[in-house]
Amino acid sequence: MRGFASPFRLYSLKKSFRIVLIKPSHYDDAGYVIRWQLSSIPSNSLACLYAITEKVRLSGLLGDEIDLVIDVYDETNQKIPIEKILKRFKTPEVRGMICMVGVQSNQFPRAVDLAQPFLDRSIPVLIGGFHVSGCLAMLDKLPDDLSGAMRDGITLVAGEVEATWGNILQDALQGDLKPLYNFLDDLPALQEQSAPILPAKVISRYVGSLATFDAGRGCPFTCSFCTIINVQGRKSRFRTADDVEAIVRENWKNGIRRYFVTDDDFARNRNWESIFDRLIHLRENEGMNINMILQVDTACHRIPRFIQKAGKAGCHKVFIGLENINAAALKSTGKKQNHVAQYRKMLQDWRQAGVLITAGYIIGFPDDTHDSVMRDIETIKRELPIDLLEFFMLTPLPGSEDHRALVKAGVWLEPDMNKYDLEYPCTEHPLMSSEEWRQTYMDAWHSYYGDENVERLFRRRLADGNSLRRLQEQVMWFYGSILFEKLHPLQSGILRRKSRSERRPGFPVENVVRFYTRRFFDITSTAIGLLRLHLKLNKMRKRIQNDPEGKAYCDIATTPVSETLPVSDEKFVTISGT
Repeated sequence: MRGFASPFRLYSLKKSFRIVLIKPSHYDDAGYVIRWQLSSIPSNSLACLYAITEKVRLSGLLGDEIDLVIDVYDETNQKIPIEKILKRFKTPEVRGMICMVGVQSNQFPRAVDLAQPFLDRSIPVLIGGFHVSGCLAMLDKLPDDLSGAMRDGITLVAGEVEATWGNILQDALQGDLKPLYNFLDDLPALQEQSAPILPAKVISRYVGSLATFDAGRGCPFTCSFCTIINVQGRKSRFRTADDVEAIVRENWKNGIRRYFVTDDDFARNRNWESIFDRLIHLRENEGMNINMILQVDTACHRIPRFIQKAGKAGCHKVFIGLENINAAALKSTGKKQNHVAQYRKMLQDWRQAGVLITAGYIIGFPDDTHDSVMRDIETIKRELPIDLLEFFMLTPLPGSEDHRALVKAGVWLEPDMNKYDLEYPCTEHPLMSSEEWRQTYMDAWHSYYGDENVERLFRRRLADGNSLRRLQEQVMWFYGSILFEKLHPLQSGILRRKSRSERRPGFPVENVVRFYTRRFFDITSTAIGLLRLHLKLNKMRKRIQNDPEGKAYCDIATTPVSETLPVSDEKFVTISGT
């Protein structure tokens, strides 16, 4: 019939605009991309940008003739199929751009390297994330790596794009992308924004199908080593309980039960109680047995009902920014919220809620020496009831006040951003050489996860009435990552994957026989080492579980303390007498 347009014909007239979202990884010391069969920590930035792009697609903002297509890749668990992506852009009906998402400082070199083959084919590339945002927020001029990226034709994006992403996509569609978009002074509210949800097939590539969401952004504190406060702001913004419920329900339909809540400090979220109450309702009345990992500060136990409700809402693991137990060091970094003598009370409260406690400890404050750090760790082992302790190097991350001060003072800083992963010295220390600093970092891991202390951790957990098997698995993960992969557990995963042809520029492509021979021995030795560690921990766990006196175990760390604790004015605060 004349004048009738087939819907198939109308669809065929549409032009594809393809948005490729890539979360880059970074390189190891040998120049190989750090990638796993299953990686451990999802990218909330990737989830947010996917959801925001999907919102633009559904809105029809780009026009009825545009078919917006979204591809999602996380390089920590998937090799980026560069040739496959390039092939999709070959036909004139397909346009679009490549977006490097949530790029941290240590990932920026890899992001630039990944961008090159797309730039060579005149496909627009954008890079956003904490490195770009932090540098623009804190430095008087662009550092060489950012200005170099812009000279190469890369568009930089700073800040959050919930309210502006559609405009950027329109610019890209019209071939009119700007070299820089800066939204740092225009931070959006989070209520009723797009829920940070990734497709289930993407989530399945993380250990335990772990998903993320941010219930809030920003932090009111002033820690000098932190980038959050200068990128997301010191005025906190929040999602509502309705927003969080919508996230949980949507993921529940796809079989997703586990979450890493990415708020830098959930205890400072003013909606914490309404969110917890909603999650408790979903768990107790609708059978949605979700669980969460939360990040909180050391004063959260002083918020009435916070810890108890966190446990009921499904918090099964908490990360606490202990940072240090040297009072002078904490004061020098502006971390005034940490009161060392109150730590034990706070930790005991979390244990009573059945929550596994992970704490972070930073090595490299100005007064730190190898001996002082090891002495502090002995105090922690003896006197603080922490389950897992993870160590970080004090690193002047771009976007932090520490980094800005050092740049202004002209102090030497490591020029290779790939090393800004909190595991390597990136500036000079007043009391330790780089080798001593690195050795102190490694010795801290070996000290805390030595047999004697692991047995102590098991005994405390048994006396609390909690499962030892879960703690055993976590100790295996944390210490195994350091022992056999030589990587921080937050960078670790299951089954390391390496590609011979995919190596950092400047490193030669290895001979086939040499490469695969080394890979065979690496995989074999790692598997044998992990098996031995598992057998040792398993034997220890069974022995402790079978101890008839095991549940009566008590030590200084688990002895109940009063609410009011003295705070010493000493440079080093010990807790034994509190």
